[in-house]
Amino acid sequence: MRIAVIDLGTNTFHLLIAEKTENQPEILYKTNVPVKLGEGRINDNIIIPAAFERGVNCLETFSHTMAEYQVREVRATATSAVRSAENGQDFVDAVKERTGISIETISGDEEAELIYQGVKLSKAITEISLIMDIGGGSVEFILCDPEKLIWKKSYNIGAARLMQQFFKSDPIADDEKNAILFHIQNQLADLFEICEKYHPEILIGSAGAFETFAELIIRKNKLKADINTAKTFAFNFDDYIATSIKLLNATHKERAEMPGMIPLRIDMIVIAALITNYVLGRAKINRLTLSTYDLKMGVLARLI
Repeated sequence: MRIAVIDLGTNTFHLLIAEKTENQPEILYKTNVPVKLGEGRINDNIIIPAAFERGVNCLETFSHTMAEYQVREVRATATSAVRSAENGQDFVDAVKERTGISIETISGDEEAELIYQGVKLSKAITEISLIMDIGGGSVEFILCDPEKLIWKKSYNIGAARLMQQFFKSDPIADDEKNAILFHIQNQLADLFEICEKYHPEILIGSAGAFETFAELIIRKNKLKADINTAKTFAFNFDDYIATSIKLLNATHKERAEMPGMIPLRIDMIVIAALITNYVLGRAKINRLTLSTYDLKMGVLARLI
């Protein structure tokens, strides 16, 4: 039987179609579209009309693709942009009316759980680890070891939120960086308390911005790795730090010209680098790996 997973992120909508098998599901099709549902007024808890329409149109396209693949079962999950928006339910209702797709708006806690299940499938968790998923609306952290999930939490400090609130200069100014760091250090106090207790040895970045970090490094160093097919990618820590500093100091135009950069992340990658570096420093972690498996793979795992 063919099944589909739709992940409605704040920045990107994803569609994954798979064939159920007795063992691992066979991925038949996957795509993502930079819908930018959180564009403009995410901190006002509003989906603006243009983003609203882009989202519905994208899901109409997804519904046609699923029909072509004769999908029998669908799970569509919406995260921070929809759950925090005053007109989030209006969006869900419009999608149902125009496409027939039923969207489940999940909590931040459920989002973190599904991210953990997805990352677990990638086999990236080999020791006590801190998983980090940087979305447009929220950032999820999961503390875990190879056997179990220890602690998880979702924070409303996503890249789109912080960018709209703080990021006004080109390149980002020092006072804007400091304002972001002051904001997130207040938000993340309990994260660092739990890290002090368990001492995670590695940060696992869940897809998204971490795929862009990896792609930039792969292209720059002419590595043979391919994150489109790999489940994981182990960063050389010095390469990551050098890349992140370059991103923080670059202009919009300079970032846009970097091989491996995608248009959606030209500006948001600055916020992602800032948060990641802060977490690595505060948690005293100097190892970083990518899991290309994330929330949508966690949803797929549940469906099978």
